[in-house]
Amino acid sequence: MGVPAFFRWLSRKYASIIVHCIEEKPKEYNGVRVPTDTSRPNPNEVEFDNLYLDMNGIIHPCTHPEDKPAPKNEDEMMVAIFEYIDRLFNIVRPRRVLYMAIDGVAPRAKMNQQRSRRFRASKEAVELTEEKSRIREEIFQRGGYLPPEEVKERFDSNCITPGTEFMDNLAQCLRYYIADRLNNDPGWRNITVILSDASVPGEGEHKIMDYIRRQRAQPNHDPNTHHCLCGADADLIMLGLATHELNFTIIREEFKPNKPKPCTLCGQLGHEIKECQGVAREKQGEHDEFADTPPCSEQEFIFIRLTVLREYLERELTMASLPFPFDIERSIDDWVFMCFFVGNDFLPHLPSLEIREGAIDRLVGIYKNVVHKTGGYLTENGFVNLERVEMIMDAVGVAEDNIFKKRKDDEENFKRRMKEKKKRMKTEKPAFIPRGQFAPQPLGGRGRSQPINNPRQAAYEMRMQERNLDNRNAAASLKAMMKNGHQPQSLMSSHDKNSTSPSPAVKRKAEDSDSEPEPEDNVRLWEEGWKQRYYKNKFDVDVSDDAFRRRVVKSYVEGLCWVLRYYYQGCASWKWFYPFHYAPFASDFKDIKDMFKEFEAGTKPFKPLEQLMGVFPAASGNFLPLTWQRLMTEPNSSIIDFYPEDFAIDLNGKKYAWQGVALLPFVDERRLRAALEDVYPDLTSDEIKRNSLGSDVLFLGKHHPLFDFVCELYKSNMMEFVDIPPELCHGIKGTVSLDENPVLPGKLVESPVPMLKDIAMNNAVSIEFKDPQYHEGFVFKAVVLPGAKVPHKVLKPGDWDNSNQRPWKPQLGFNPNRQQAHLSQSAFRTLSHNMPRERTRDGAYSNAPPPGTYHQPGPNRQQRASLAPPAQYSRQPASLLGPMPGYSQQQQQQYSRNYGNEPSLGWNRMMQSQRSAYQQNQQRGPEWSSGYQQRPNDLRDQRGRQGYNSGRNYPLPPASGRYSWN
Repeated sequence: MGVPAFFRWLSRKYASIIVHCIEEKPKEYNGVRVPTDTSRPNPNEVEFDNLYLDMNGIIHPCTHPEDKPAPKNEDEMMVAIFEYIDRLFNIVRPRRVLYMAIDGVAPRAKMNQQRSRRFRASKEAVELTEEKSRIREEIFQRGGYLPPEEVKERFDSNCITPGTEFMDNLAQCLRYYIADRLNNDPGWRNITVILSDASVPGEGEHKIMDYIRRQRAQPNHDPNTHHCLCGADADLIMLGLATHELNFTIIREEFKPNKPKPCTLCGQLGHEIKECQGVAREKQGEHDEFADTPPCSEQEFIFIRLTVLREYLERELTMASLPFPFDIERSIDDWVFMCFFVGNDFLPHLPSLEIREGAIDRLVGIYKNVVHKTGGYLTENGFVNLERVEMIMDAVGVAEDNIFKKRKDDEENFKRRMKEKKKRMKTEKPAFIPRGQFAPQPLGGRGRSQPINNPRQAAYEMRMQERNLDNRNAAASLKAMMKNGHQPQSLMSSHDKNSTSPSPAVKRKAEDSDSEPEPEDNVRLWEEGWKQRYYKNKFDVDVSDDAFRRRVVKSYVEGLCWVLRYYYQGCASWKWFYPFHYAPFASDFKDIKDMFKEFEAGTKPFKPLEQLMGVFPAASGNFLPLTWQRLMTEPNSSIIDFYPEDFAIDLNGKKYAWQGVALLPFVDERRLRAALEDVYPDLTSDEIKRNSLGSDVLFLGKHHPLFDFVCELYKSNMMEFVDIPPELCHGIKGTVSLDENPVLPGKLVESPVPMLKDIAMNNAVSIEFKDPQYHEGFVFKAVVLPGAKVPHKVLKPGDWDNSNQRPWKPQLGFNPNRQQAHLSQSAFRTLSHNMPRERTRDGAYSNAPPPGTYHQPGPNRQQRASLAPPAQYSRQPASLLGPMPGYSQQQQQQYSRNYGNEPSLGWNRMMQSQRSAYQQNQQRGPEWSSGYQQRPNDLRDQRGRQGYNSGRNYPLPPASGRYSWN
């Protein structure tokens, strides 16, 4: 899940880290779609070595998308996942390694968050079903219309969890996909593909980080490897910084807020389910041909350049006059550690630190002030110095009271502004908004405006639409009056009109209320006594219970040490978790130096089906064996208390339920394992296989240098693990062993998706793979490797203006030597000559003529032909065509002096048109021209063309055309 709002804050503060991806689209020739050749150079002007895919960030949007129709079955989901990977591969085009990592069994600290998320999703699904039924019944009672309910099987996204049949099928489909691309795609020709499916324990992104750590600790590792990691979690940024690789980039979908979502009841856009009125859907297209195609645009991708983020952090964290040597790598590690205080997947954030309130900036400011007293950095290689951390917490604790009061003031000011804006929008809302070609367009939009067609008919339709709207409003008002027992004024008798009896009170609607209902906040952190109320409401203990408060602080300190170790060294303990729903205050961090010693060694992860029992609600029990399901539903089950049918959600000062805290009981591991001992014998062979832990699988094509080596292992039936020769595999170190279900050259690879073909002539091979192993207690160094080349600086140096004469030229994209496009004067003239004069232009004002073209209409084609000059004068200077109407002789001479005797073609055509129109006026006589008020010659001579002064010392611009040609 990552850190909420972290990426938004980061991208706004350090804007240059973002680069939009350039994607080369497939082309079509004669109706045949030709795929992109990914073996060609990357259009983003950068060559990546390794591409890592956090697959869960791909699986979720492909199986249950939010902005387009969901796949109809599991086969379509798999094809959607394949196409998504193809898009990413086309954009990144790795040359060495493609690593696909699916979330396996997570550490216990993460399982608590997974449990909360899955229980919450099940609860929201039930509430949505009940709400839809209630609103549907209300709409039918009012006489509204709704489309019939579709009877279809709902896709339960909880199946995207290790141990389910869905994840097992996904692993088989990805094996087929990799083999197909290694056989048919030239871009996959020499790359090494590693698949870490859901049977391999560990979160996907942390399996990737573990691979990078273990490879860079080898002497064969290339320190200038360019990594690219795909994932939407914000904590990937901190993980990338923790590797200390100088060339690290993250690719993710571009977030576009306020995307329109259809109503889940009627399927129409523009409103939510609670605002649905049951109005019949308008026809989409002339024959309703666009009814099932909601408007949606293809998702775009962006690069996050961590090398630029390192530049930003180096500027921000650099400190002078330190009592110890400054090290930017250690400072970045401390910055990553301080980000943990604003929240992560394993610990709740401190009450006084909200990222939306600038908590990270506050922590950095405190850090720079306190680090002079600490005598060193907060962290080293993933290990925390708690004595120095306590100094940071003391400084935050002093400011806690003011932070809470300022938060309350900001909330009140925000509510006041929103209230005023709502009133203003209600009063300023137009009564009628035109549609069709007269519909308002946003300024600066990318859409191409179309010319106005048949304006009279369009204006008539607009008038009729407005009239029908007024009639509908009047009918609705009359119907409401009749329903409430009132009579319209025209039907009331004189007795009724003269009656002074009071009318019944009308209840004010919720949207007309001056204030929205606010969730009750019993803690009131902005008032005195906030700490007492916090511990009483959240922990049900008195603030004077120092022993309990120290226990909470001790658990949180252990959590900080565990998370940092997890980011830099790997999982320190599979069993540890934070046993509370809330965090302590910063002012409670007293005497924490000796609170943590070391984690329990030798812990093992859960098995996949055991994890399902720990994170699934009873509503998702259908993914488990039957006897295991009964433990979740039967009243006499020894662990029935782990699966409550309903639970409370504490908003904890937030506004929306999804921001609140799900108050679920924590799973007792010993009780769970004891209950499962009785049902383990009921597992079938397939379930036993799904419940076992697996290993990574390495795939190669026939052109890979390691291909023959792997084939020889299968021929010799070598069952032990064998070291990989790193010189044959881009410097990759590790061991391989024969795969139980291998992809072998010359063997048929059956397609698990019926709509896709089998691979008859296979030329790929697969084999089990293990990362390099290290002795227990080995510490991975958080340093830049020797031989690493510092990338070209992107940000403008602070002393550039004082030390350089030329202006700063920013770097756009990845290439620091990109040549800027430049057109000479002759190139501009060529473009003007060859571009059609009536070309369409994009933008909100594309139909408006350019400045200078608002002149009297000229003659028609026949009249222009009759008034055209002789052919021998067609290319003569404009002065030979006669006097220029509206210009003095002095100005014409000045133009000839400055522009020469050969005017541009656009200027020549304009002068011919103006001369023809002028001569036509003179030939038609005063009757025709009497409607035009001619400016006296003397006034024209004084002012020249309207709006220009003839006394200026520069030539007049052309009357039409956008450029002045030199």
